[in-house]
Order: sequence, then structure tokens, then C-alpha cells
Amino acid sequence: MKFVLINIKDLLQIREGKIEILKGKALQNLPSIKNAWLEVENGIISKYGSMDNFEANSAIQTIDCSGKIVMPTWVDSHTHLVYAGNRESEFVDRIKGLTYAEIAEKGGGIINSAEKLQQTSEEELYQQSKIRLHEVISQGTGAIEIKSGYGLTKEAEMKMLRVVKRLQQEFDLPIKTTFLGAHALPKKFNGNTKAYIDEVINEMLPAIAAENLADFIDIFCEKNYFELEDTQRIIEAGKKYGLPAKIHVNQFTSFGGLQLCAEQKVLSVDHLEVLTDEDIQHLKKSTTLPVALPSCSFFLEIPYTPARKLIENNLAVVLASDYNPGSTPSGNMNFVVSLACIKMKMTPEEAINAATINAAFAMQVEDKVGSITKGKLANLIITKPINSYSFLPYSFGSNHIEEVYLKGKPQIHTK
Repeated sequence: MKFVLINIKDLLQIREGKIEILKGKALQNLPSIKNAWLEVENGIISKYGSMDNFEANSAIQTIDCSGKIVMPTWVDSHTHLVYAGNRESEFVDRIKGLTYAEIAEKGGGIINSAEKLQQTSEEELYQQSKIRLHEVISQGTGAIEIKSGYGLTKEAEMKMLRVVKRLQQEFDLPIKTTFLGAHALPKKFNGNTKAYIDEVINEMLPAIAAENLADFIDIFCEKNYFELEDTQRIIEAGKKYGLPAKIHVNQFTSFGGLQLCAEQKVLSVDHLEVLTDEDIQHLKKSTTLPVALPSCSFFLEIPYTPARKLIENNLAVVLASDYNPGSTPSGNMNFVVSLACIKMKMTPEEAINAATINAAFAMQVEDKVGSITKGKLANLIITKPINSYSFLPYSFGSNHIEEVYLKGKPQIHTK
């Protein structure tokens, strides 16, 4: 099947030749073609160019995109999309003044989600997750990473990852999986973190690897969760099974976790709401990608990742949603991009780059998505008629997406 989008007002994120992670000032560069056309053949981007050089062919279907912007879909490199139920009662608790830590101490937080998930059947968990995935696709996400971590037992962690495997089989977009067994300490291990990490490494990980259920490994490296020694063990265990690490770190404190991750050259460090000058120097010596999760900061009212400081130090920035029931009950990447501009002072160009091509590197799908490049998947956003791409983050409360294509197939109709 072949078709051509014509009269595109602005074809965004054109990348040719060797594509690299964008750092520092390079994040400002968002190449595009005005008044463009784009050809898709068998779900792949095959050609594109200016309408000045377009040669019509009556045998090929054309779709008029006058006044509209066409760009690659968002790439969401950090989510917890598979979970059971919700935690809206904790939302009310926070309004009443309880902190994230206080909610966790009284049995809420991750442990609350784990108990719900353990009691939920795999089929029901799949049906809940399927609805969420449909929703984020309609909002423009065309590649996504999904973590476990709300199981906290071997059976429940594997149940989560098997659900993701079903999603991979049903949905036509790149989905990567991350094993996050070390997300919180289960109640029965209270006071014995080492024993739980032993179980994660010696019992859960081999079983997950045997079924090829994970692409990456993760741990919540944070005070009152897991310490540096635990993080080191998880990173090393992941290496033995060929699983690169993507680590939760520096959400509430900076205590050496980022330095450890940078020295180990893990794939990404995610959160970074608390970031010291020393942390930045460690990142500058590493290939590790900094991932910001601004909608988590918005929901919990905690600091935002200092994106300007990262950019001024010639570092990359990645944006992701952190979609989860406790601290970010939304996977809307349009809102993430808006927050990056409004709260983190990123320019629209920087934010779009961070949520497309850089994000693709953060989940190792840069050869498939993240840019308008010949040979990549035709995972595309077509906007409604708008003034410019800056209007997307500016008008944050409105839906400006008219259509989403995955492998050249339309997914929604919002006209």
C-alpha cells in the first residue's frame, strides 16, 4: 500500500544521514520542510520533499494536509502503564497535606498498587492496560517503554511482563519492556533489603530472562527505597542477562546514585528532579542519557528537572511521561512537552527533540522512530490546522491532533 500526504504546512523533524543524540545547542535545531509532501509505502517512510518538486501520480492515493503539521509520533521512554485500579484516594490524601513518604508509610504508594495487582487476574490487567495504551496512542505516542514493578513477587512481576508481551503482539508500535522488580520493599522483607534483592536477582530475573520478557532492568535508587549497593547489584545482574539499565534516581535526594549510574554508563537516568553541579559533571563524562519526567513534578509539586542547566552543560535531555497510578496518572506526551516549555523553560524545538529523536535513543528504537527519515516506520502525527509547531505546547489544554498513523495506518479520527 502506498499513499502520499501533500500540501503539508510544515514537515517536522527531517533527519538524514547518521542520526545522533542531540545535546546542548543542537537541541535547538528542528529541521523541517515547508509546503511539503511525504510518501508512505507498506508502512515505511519512502520519500519526501517540497511541493515545488512534487510530481502527481493518479495511481497513488493523496491526502491533503493543507494548514497542518506532520511530525513523528512522540516516543515515551518511561512509563508504568500496566497497573491495576487506581490510587485516587491518595490524591485526596495529598490535597489534605500528606507527603509522598507519609502516604507510603501508612501502606499507600507502590505497596498499595502491588497488593491490588497481585489480586487482579492477568486477563483483567490486560484489559485495563489495553484501554490506557489506546488512549496514549490517540494522544500521539508511537513508541513506548513499559515497566513492571507493581508485582513485587515473581508471579506478579511475570504477570505484568506477560501482559506487556500481549500488548506487543496486538498493537502496531514499538513497545519495550523493563524489569523493575526492585521498585519498593515488600512488607514481608521489612528490614531485610538484601534478601529481597537476592530474590530479584536469583529467582525473578532468571525466570523473566528465560521467557524473554524484558529488554531493560531498573531499580528505584532512592533513600528509604534502595541504596547504592543494591543499585550496583541490579546493574551487574542485568549485564549478565544482556539487559541495559534504565535507573530511577535523584527524584528526592542526591546521594551518589547518579555518579554510580554514570560510571556504569547505564542507558538512562530518569527523574533527576534533584541535581547537583557534581551530578552534572558526572553526566558530562558519561554516555548516560538524562530523562526528565515533568508531569510527575507537576502532580507531586516537587522541583522540575533543571533542563536549562543540562543544556547549558552540553548535555542531552529526554522527556517522558512516567505514566503511573501514584505520581503521574496521565500518559499525555503533549502535556509533557507543554510542561517542559512552561516549567522547565525549554524552547518548543528543544522539547520536541527531547520527546522524539532523543527519546528514541533512550529506549533503543532510534532506527525505527523519532524522526522523518527514509526507511523508518511511518508513525506520524497529523495536527489540525494550526499556526506553527509552537502552538502545540502553547495551547496546552486543547487537543491539536487530527490523526495518528502507526506503520502508515490511521488510528483515530477526531475531525
